[in-house]
Amino acid sequence: MKVVAQVKLLPSPVQAAALEATLRACNAAADWAAAVAFSTGKRSRNDLQKEVYAQLKAQFGLSAQAAVRTVKKVVDAYAVLKANIRAGNHGPEGAWRRRKVESKPVVFRPDAAQPYDDRILSWRTDARTVSIWTLHGRLKCIRFTGHRDHLEMLVKYRKGETDLVRRGGKWFLVAVCEVPTAPQFEPNGWIGVDRGIANLATTSDGVNYQGRRLGRYRRWQVRKRAELQAKQTRSATRRARRMSKREARHATQINHTISKGIVAVAQRTGRGIAVEELSGIRDRVRPSRDQRAALSSWPFHQLGVFLAYKAERAGVPFLEVDAAYTSQRCPRCGHTERANRPTRDLFRCRRCGLAGPADHVAGVNVRSRARLAWGFVSSPALQGT
Repeated sequence: MKVVAQVKLLPSPVQAAALEATLRACNAAADWAAAVAFSTGKRSRNDLQKEVYAQLKAQFGLSAQAAVRTVKKVVDAYAVLKANIRAGNHGPEGAWRRRKVESKPVVFRPDAAQPYDDRILSWRTDARTVSIWTLHGRLKCIRFTGHRDHLEMLVKYRKGETDLVRRGGKWFLVAVCEVPTAPQFEPNGWIGVDRGIANLATTSDGVNYQGRRLGRYRRWQVRKRAELQAKQTRSATRRARRMSKREARHATQINHTISKGIVAVAQRTGRGIAVEELSGIRDRVRPSRDQRAALSSWPFHQLGVFLAYKAERAGVPFLEVDAAYTSQRCPRCGHTERANRPTRDLFRCRRCGLAGPADHVAGVNVRSRARLAWGFVSSPALQGT
């Protein structure tokens, strides 16, 4: 499976200036190539490269391989835009948002990431240095550092392109690694995971990962950002931006911790992991005004992604099941009714009287649906078709 490893570059001021000039030139070239692709309709890699290759080298000073990478970057951007339009992420046909993105070419930020390959970027992992192409020539022996696990992945599994990224005045390289995965085992049971806001994750085993600390932390961040925005100064704006990134990193770390713990339990007990399929929930749910910020910043999708890739890497089966009425259905008698959940935290079946924490009951229902789904997808009749 493909996993990215991120390392931090430690360039000198002269090297950093060369990297910045290169990044701006590549993105200016990408803007021009994107406009050509939009006006001519040539959005395949071969057609667009024939159209703009010579100009990218002559006008923007790119090397041959940098020009090729820039063309690929533009083609990928249009492919992503087409996929988003087809999926309805910009609204239905005729919608204002969709007309807006379809009526103009793709535009790149001046400091947008630039892809490199092994012809214009070479690694010396033993010395922890890289050699990278720039507009001012090849920069050699730029030092880098990073997390121990990412450095080990670079040595063992790096394969493919690497992106040069500038974020917050710092320089990073994000490399693609082909990490081997463990063979998937046949599960002897399932762990159902219910995701939420008050409780970030609750498993069918009764383990509850509460979100109160994260909620308090986010409310504190909102108040501080509001105070900074009221000042309307450049320094306050910069600080508010740094705070928002710090908050995102904090939520990501919590999701990593939760997903790692759930996958470890599943691997140790020989069970699979099942979660609710929650795609499009923000379009289906109509929150009140005071709930909008909490719902829009709820990192449920990220937690699901972390669970999926960590499970795949460990060989743990992973399923997404239907989320309908998991918190309103009685796992003992099957009775489903909104009144079964009189409060957010409590479940009480109106027919048989089964009572318990609502999120735990939802996790048990997710586990039950995973058993049925796995029995269907792994049946001999289906495997033989």
